[in-house]
Amino acid sequence: MFTPEDQQQLAAKGITPEQAEHQLQQFRLGFPFLRLKAAAAIGAGIMAPSETECQAYVEAWNAYKAEGHRITKFVPASGAASRMFKAMFEFCEGDHGVPVTDFENHYFKNIHSFAFFPALDDACTVLYGRGVDDLMAEGSYREIVHAMLDEEGLNYGQLPKGLLQFHAYPDCSRTPLEEHLVEAALYATSNGRADVHFTVSAEHRELFEELVARILPEYEDKFGIKYNVSFSEQKPSTDTLAATLDNEPFRTADGRLLFRPGGHGALIQNLSELDSDIVFIKNIDNVVPDSLKPATTLWKQVIAGILVTAQRQAHDYLRRIDEGGLSEAEISEMALFAANTLCTELSGFSNLSPEMQHEILRAKLNRPMRVCGMVKNVGEPGGGPFLAFNSDCSVSPQILESSQIDTKNPDYVTMFKCGTHFNPVDLVCAIRDYQGKHYDLPRYVDPATGFISFKSKNGHELKALELPGLWNGAMSDWSTIFVEVPLDTFNPVKTVNDLLRPQHQ
Repeated sequence: MFTPEDQQQLAAKGITPEQAEHQLQQFRLGFPFLRLKAAAAIGAGIMAPSETECQAYVEAWNAYKAEGHRITKFVPASGAASRMFKAMFEFCEGDHGVPVTDFENHYFKNIHSFAFFPALDDACTVLYGRGVDDLMAEGSYREIVHAMLDEEGLNYGQLPKGLLQFHAYPDCSRTPLEEHLVEAALYATSNGRADVHFTVSAEHRELFEELVARILPEYEDKFGIKYNVSFSEQKPSTDTLAATLDNEPFRTADGRLLFRPGGHGALIQNLSELDSDIVFIKNIDNVVPDSLKPATTLWKQVIAGILVTAQRQAHDYLRRIDEGGLSEAEISEMALFAANTLCTELSGFSNLSPEMQHEILRAKLNRPMRVCGMVKNVGEPGGGPFLAFNSDCSVSPQILESSQIDTKNPDYVTMFKCGTHFNPVDLVCAIRDYQGKHYDLPRYVDPATGFISFKSKNGHELKALELPGLWNGAMSDWSTIFVEVPLDTFNPVKTVNDLLRPQHQ
């Protein structure tokens, strides 16, 4: 199957021939769909804490921080911003040199409102000897877009989102990276320090490091804290083989194997290597200016308080299991905690022997734990919260994408379409066990939750293998709590014109 040259390629990435063959087998067999019980909803898998309860959870979080625990903000930031500018690339390549579509007109009409406008105006002056307004007056719209996208200008067409100017302030503009540093200071500090970890691509890492080196003293002075900012890259060993439509290895024109990044699920390795107790996870583009940060800060503290409260209870139960001699009442109390707080239904639990009950409770309580904020569904593309069956017939909360839903099952399709809530990627995770040891997070991945997508390379169709998503199958065997959070805590930037929304002005 694999030639000596292939094996050299595999070895260079840290992938064994057996692993590569297993990937090809996954192409051939596909992945099973999950068996669903219901879409999660308020009172059925999703918490909706009252104002009084929210205040108690904020206090619980502040008390936890005061104990000196290690807290990290983990931000996947490797994605290029090219998709943000898809419409503007099309404008440059189109047959009309002036704005025609609603998107194009909205962009140029409001061009002064972008935080990057001063830099764009300067770039136009350097490149063309005229600023943005003069270029528009003479109908040179494409030149403006080229100055934004091309390497000779701002190079926004190739840079990652984390390095773009998103928000304007009276004395500066901020990138998403900087907004995440501000957020960390507001809710994720301990012992006067904020740990922030960005996963980046190798080609852009130096640019991230240069920006941090330049701006960090300013933010440390502003908030009176020390930052520990670190970076990591997706490991080459998490790349996956591309396959032909016949499920054979896809080869480039020179006969070499083609590999593709395994998706954000590969970052479970990076997450597992953090020396931390609690980790906040949030996408790079979901940030807001300071004027809207109070809601974000409040709800990050709420979900963190829910996490440390539930974790403390689970750890207490595990120590009691270790001590032995549990009464029926104590076993019942622990089973109710699993059912009511962790929304984990234990099939046939009451009919089992005490020894088996102890074993199941230990397995269900001694796991990484996460609390996931969920917003009301307003039609955004992406996954949502469900109650799904596990291989042991128990039911637990899971975040699922549309690719994991059996579209031939009308009940499942209805669940997905009519789900009340949406996953904004707003997580806080506990990754240390009750004995103080770090969990080996890859052990809790469900390998059967990957999926296959169809791509192309130089005009040839191919199959791509996506690893179980970071907050999907990669966390399948975690204890999970869903919490409703306000919609105004979710403000992603998917296109450049999203920066013109009131939330980003």
